Amino acid sequence: MVDDESRIAKKYEALCGVMDEQMRRLWSATEARALGYGGVSTVARAVGLSRPTITAGMKELGEAGQPAPMAPKRRVRREGAGRPRVTEIDAGLRPALEELVDPATRGHPMSPLRWTCKSVRTLAAELKRQGHAVSHQTVSEVLQSLGYSLQANRKTREGSEHPDRNAQFEHIARRAKEFQQRNQPVISVDTKKKELVGDFKNAGREWHPQGQPPAVRVHDFQDDELGKAIPYGVYDLGANAGWVSVGIDHDTPEFAVESIYCWWRQMGRKTYPEARDLLITADGGGSNGSRTRLWKVALQRLADVTGLKIGVCHFPPGTSKWNKIEHRMFCHITRNWRGRPLESLEVVVNLIASTTTTKGLRVRAALDTDEYPTGIKVDDATMASLHLIPDEFHGEWNYAIIPTEPGRISKQPRTLRANL
Repeated sequence: MVDDESRIAKKYEALCGVMDEQMRRLWSATEARALGYGGVSTVARAVGLSRPTITAGMKELGEAGQPAPMAPKRRVRREGAGRPRVTEIDAGLRPALEELVDPATRGHPMSPLRWTCKSVRTLAAELKRQGHAVSHQTVSEVLQSLGYSLQANRKTREGSEHPDRNAQFEHIARRAKEFQQRNQPVISVDTKKKELVGDFKNAGREWHPQGQPPAVRVHDFQDDELGKAIPYGVYDLGANAGWVSVGIDHDTPEFAVESIYCWWRQMGRKTYPEARDLLITADGGGSNGSRTRLWKVALQRLADVTGLKIGVCHFPPGTSKWNKIEHRMFCHITRNWRGRPLESLEVVVNLIASTTTTKGLRVRAALDTDEYPTGIKVDDATMASLHLIPDEFHGEWNYAIIPTEPGRISKQPRTLRANL
């Protein structure tokens, strides 16, 4: 038995350098079968392979007395043998390809493919026209070796940057921390993207029986009967909770402040029964814009009804994506209704209200069927009557609105308009 092990070990040492994993397994199984009883253990000790590996090789060879299946043809060749890569034969291929892919950085602004979709097949055709014999597969391999990959365009440019951009971010963070330390509410507000109501395509996918996707309309033209949904959100930073009013008319400052008032009546005053102040962080544009007069008039009405001193901090121009509500609530709402047609306003409200996260986000929603006309003008006299106190640091972004009369109305109206 010792002689068998020594003989097999010498044979294996001579052949292992030219055998791949499968060949080593089959060779060892052949030797074990030739030895008969105890052959698997003997070969395992001689060559260092495990018994299960050799047993698997014997199964691949087939049962005794039956012809072994034909092994796939293989070639073992010297290192470096074979046909050289096309980039080694054609040294000008790489620079020619880079000029086509990125003419601006390669100093070739008049590239023949400057205004053409640069698929690998299009690139291969142009390279062949220039005398480079390549296939589209080769073009793909060369592009990957050059560090290129398929990428979509990404929304990252936010426009011109204000010199006090970071200082305003720090100011908002300090104000929010100060309010939260005093257990006063801090909310982030914004209007979510308007959504067409009806059997329209909604981005994303969800599970359905195979071959039975929901049928939706081919064209996204607004249905006059169903209209559109205008979600205005209020996110409570301290409670990780939010409110969404789904409007059907116009996204106006009055609609925005009415939504904030709904949050206060339905959620805010229960969470903060001792609140005397409220901090609102908002974008610099839109219905809650820093330069919108009607927004400030509506906030004065809110302060008078709730008795709250309202502080407002607007984000600098071009930084709307920094608003907390975007990535703490709106993104989860979008994920919750992905791939599902928003067939009715009821569906919109229910999908918003059912949004949750593993970190405990809870959202409430309601439909607002009131009309909010546009084009309302606010004169200078009305602005002068507001109890508005601008902050020393960028008073156009940071200001407070205090109630006309101190104290809170004991019985708050259902809507702010009811107090007019």
